[in-house]
Amino acid sequence: MPISKITPSKVLVPADVPAKMKAQYIKNFLTATCETGNLMLFAGDQKVEHLNRDFFGDDIHPNDNDPEHLFKVASLSKIGAFAGQFGLIARYGNDYKNIPYIIKLNSKTDLISTKQTEPFSQQWLSAYNVETFRTDSGLNIVGVGYTIYLGSEFESDMLREAAQIAYDAHRFGMLAIFWIYPRGKAITNEKDPDLIAGATGTAVCLGADFVKVNYPQLQGKKSKDLFKQAILSAGRTGVICSGGSATDPKVFLQQLADQIEVGARGNATGRNIHQKSLNEAIRMANAIYAITIEGKTADEAYKIYLGK
Repeated sequence: MPISKITPSKVLVPADVPAKMKAQYIKNFLTATCETGNLMLFAGDQKVEHLNRDFFGDDIHPNDNDPEHLFKVASLSKIGAFAGQFGLIARYGNDYKNIPYIIKLNSKTDLISTKQTEPFSQQWLSAYNVETFRTDSGLNIVGVGYTIYLGSEFESDMLREAAQIAYDAHRFGMLAIFWIYPRGKAITNEKDPDLIAGATGTAVCLGADFVKVNYPQLQGKKSKDLFKQAILSAGRTGVICSGGSATDPKVFLQQLADQIEVGARGNATGRNIHQKSLNEAIRMANAIYAITIEGKTADEAYKIYLGK
């Protein structure tokens, strides 16, 4: 079903956005969501999160080992916004000024397991730093992102940082997008439906515009009904799902279409796009865009991926 465009007057502007920044917030929201309210987020933050194993190896195209591959894909395909760390975007942004950017404000590697210590991804930079960077560089930075690990012994630190980030981002008319994953020694099932719904509910309490979560599973099974709980819990915060590891394109596109049908407001996809050659990655991004922004069916999107 086609997805309707929204006008500036229909954008829900949070009350913490100053009057003088409302126009900027609306502009950034419409840019990131391609004037639909849905977010097709191309995620490129794995350079830190998963180190180089997501960019080099069997079944990964050699192009992906070069960080510029991410920018080529984002520049030449249809996306809502590209998410990456501050330094990554600073190194390549001047050559790719047509891309809308989301700056990730924290990241950590996965070298240290939860058996060794509880997960904590500390803030690297502030929304103020990003606003200064946006002004100085002229890049189209529409928002900031931050990861929280609910259930970690350090969750209070991350929640405090996230709340401040959302407040500051809105003060500058930027979107606040949170990656929220239940994780730590206290968590036995990171995809438990109640925990995923708790994560989306936490996001709205923090003031997030969008929240990225894993798709819920119960006893290893996925269910649209389980996901509805998370959608409802989020209220006015848009829920987007993590793309996860590389999956068969046809299966992956059907999963995205099912999520949108239930009420997801988009998706965040990285490996299922960038691990491919430039041409194939562009076609995959365009197929995801077709579902997320244009309301195409999974079959229609798959034809786009195939180049038909």
